[in-house]
Amino acid sequence: MEQNQNIISYSRVIHLSHIIDRDIPQWPGDPLVEFATVANISQDGYYLRRFSLGEHSATHINAPNSFHVHGVGIDQYSAESLVLPGVVIDICEAAAFNADYVLTLADVFAWEQKNGKIPVGSLVMLHTGWQDKWLDKTAFFNPDAEGIMHFPGFGYDATQFLVEERQISGLGIDTHGVDSGENTNFSINRLVLAQQGIILENLTNLQQLPAKGMTVIIGVLRLRDGSGCPAGVLALVP
Repeated sequence: MEQNQNIISYSRVIHLSHIIDRDIPQWPGDPLVEFATVANISQDGYYLRRFSLGEHSATHINAPNSFHVHGVGIDQYSAESLVLPGVVIDICEAAAFNADYVLTLADVFAWEQKNGKIPVGSLVMLHTGWQDKWLDKTAFFNPDAEGIMHFPGFGYDATQFLVEERQISGLGIDTHGVDSGENTNFSINRLVLAQQGIILENLTNLQQLPAKGMTVIIGVLRLRDGSGCPAGVLALVP
């Protein structure tokens, strides 16, 4: 009898998505988060709301067509691509000292020296500590007098190494962008999405995860030709 090689065992399940509310931090120019009641129990016998928000609001996933003209939409991601092993690299100490810090090759090698080689197909999540600033929009985006945002992200060399040499499936981060605030070219997004990889932004609870060994499940709204969508992300921790 053939054994099932896709068994997942876990002891804890962790929400990696923020609660969506009207006052969450929003990228400049993004649509407002809106809720409107369309039915209530006293009058209609049931409660129902309409909601509206941008495809890149709250904890969300980006699709290739958000940066590549001929890229696919979020509806084209296979179910299998949305369940993947996760690793967490912690740069909180460096990011607390330098808000513009980006993940380096040295950081990746230091992680591997301690935890072993990053497995093929992994989602690499960067814990910067920025999730703790979520309720303070100014601190979360950290703009200077010229309006340039300052928050940490992935460095290009490290990302290129992870994509090409470790064959990862994607990136996740607890800031509003895998690209650092200063990176207005979105080069990290472009690099990963060119391979139809996974990009998750505005993650939370990364401090509750081990460095490796968890399984990440990404729930997407299969919006036709969507440039991305708010995502319900869960981590199954051994």
